[in-house]
Amino acid sequence: MLRIAACAKRLVGTASFEAPSPAVRVLPRFYHERVVDHYDNPRNVGSFDKNDPTVGTGLVGAPACGDVMKLQIKVDEVTGKIVDARFKTFGCGSAIASSSVATEWVKGKQMEEVLTIKNTEIAKHLSLPPVKLHCSMLAEDAIKAAVKDYEAKKASAAAATA
Repeated sequence: MLRIAACAKRLVGTASFEAPSPAVRVLPRFYHERVVDHYDNPRNVGSFDKNDPTVGTGLVGAPACGDVMKLQIKVDEVTGKIVDARFKTFGCGSAIASSSVATEWVKGKQMEEVLTIKNTEIAKHLSLPPVKLHCSMLAEDAIKAAVKDYEAKKASAAAATA
């Protein structure tokens, strides 16, 4: 009974500071410095006009964990290169870092080239723990969805002018 009362006081902050007993010790989780960097200083946050014909939008989510990722690419129609990328992500630090890395990696590349980016490469770059691999999978899926959206817009525009 005394142990429960002491723990309850610590939880509500009425007890003076004591070192936690081994039974309630919680080990901190450590993220790789790249995750922390991309979380603290995310690159390419924002969005483009989704109606712009040079913009492809990928919106993906993982209902199990609540992460939602929107990744947009802006394509040079003459060269087929991705000239810019933006993202907005609702989720954990690993999801935000994965989105940030994905936008960095797609810039300046051809459409076919970005489709070869795999979640395992993103996860390895960020040293994601196995429990966070779904975040890198979302980033890969968002890239593919953005490319697919851009290509669908392009095909629709070509059909309209034909």
